[in-house]
Amino acid sequence: MGDHYFAERPGAASRRRTVDLVLPDLHLRLDTDSGVFSPDRVDPGTRVLLETVPPPPQEGDLLDLGCGYGPIALTLAKRSPSSMVWGVDVNRRALEMAEGNAKAAGLDNVRFSLADEIDPALRFAAIWSNPPIRIGKAALHDLLLAWLPRLAPGALAHLVVQKHLGSDSLQRWLAGRGFPTERIASRSAYRVLRVSSRTEGPAR
Repeated sequence: MGDHYFAERPGAASRRRTVDLVLPDLHLRLDTDSGVFSPDRVDPGTRVLLETVPPPPQEGDLLDLGCGYGPIALTLAKRSPSSMVWGVDVNRRALEMAEGNAKAAGLDNVRFSLADEIDPALRFAAIWSNPPIRIGKAALHDLLLAWLPRLAPGALAHLVVQKHLGSDSLQRWLAGRGFPTERIASRSAYRVLRVSSRTEGPAR
């Protein structure tokens, strides 16, 4: 099966291909490659997220956490043309794909980078994510605790998680860490969670 898609530099031989993301309000043709997440089709969880979330804020900084080759970030950029969208991933091959896809789509309000290249003072008006559940629970928790506190006051994150990969337990865990969380959609074994910016509560 090759390297994990969450490797920084996948060792899998390049095999580029193209997938289509067709939503009621947009159509994106996206280049993908081996060694990135869901290279043969837009992941069903990503599609559920993009078909169910409310429109993003129309200005401010928006984050796609674990952006892969860019379907969520580019949708944010299309739906919120006056905002600045940031796509973050550990996979350099995926980031290169995402940058190319943004250029092909004519979107100049989106940037893709490694996490440590993002200004730590930046606060986000929204976070959308199909988070990398398969990195393991501890690593996932660390990832979310690194980024969810960077929601601006009153801002929301939307996460899509498969039920059998722990969406319900993640919802409880987030609430226990001071992030009010509710399920806003459920389809095809996927849950879309809406996470509010942190209230007073434990840090970990």
